[in-house]
Amino acid sequence: MSFNPLSAILKEHKLEGHNYIAWKQNLDIVLTAEEYKYVLTTECPPVSAENASAAAKETYRKWCKSNEMAKSNMLASMSTVLQHQHQESSAKSVAFWSIMTKVMKEGTSVRDNVIEMMSHINQIEDLGGTIDPESQVTIILQSLLASYRQLKLNFEMNKRAYTLAELSTELQSAEDVMVQAKAAIMSSWPSSSSSKPGKGKKKAQNVVVPKIAKGKKK
Repeated sequence: MSFNPLSAILKEHKLEGHNYIAWKQNLDIVLTAEEYKYVLTTECPPVSAENASAAAKETYRKWCKSNEMAKSNMLASMSTVLQHQHQESSAKSVAFWSIMTKVMKEGTSVRDNVIEMMSHINQIEDLGGTIDPESQVTIILQSLLASYRQLKLNFEMNKRAYTLAELSTELQSAEDVMVQAKAAIMSSWPSSSSSKPGKGKKKAQNVVVPKIAKGKKK
């Protein structure tokens, strides 16, 4: 791990299993400062061919190096027990890495995304790992597309303890509202064949972000 005063944050607040949220926040700070965080959301470039340009070879080399450094930061900031568990079980390491770097793809339904995230969580638990319920919800919310930003803020402000089933239901309802709002906006614009330039255009309706049902606070 390269020298960086911020790395002391990870040493002082190592991942113990129950403090995932705080650990992930600290890890993001360090990886951002060391310019390694981009590998979490960027796929590895194609392996450079012999006749590849110098720029292509450098891009591949830099990504691989950043990826190794990011993984080193993660392992170094885990408790000794978790380090041994991850080093001894490659399957668990892959599952843990997958759930941390998972980002919902455009065109994917929120239901399918939640199911995939739950599959990763179950896999980690089958391998002996644990992620507390609050962290599970946070991980799933962090994987959502940018279009769900306001919805994520609503969840954070509501402070309700959701089960994964309740979370999935709320997200699907929100997705339905967003799809309907988008369809209403599209239908408000006249077709090019039946309208004249400058006439007949309807004002786009405002997209309404659904409010999260309030429940008992923790």
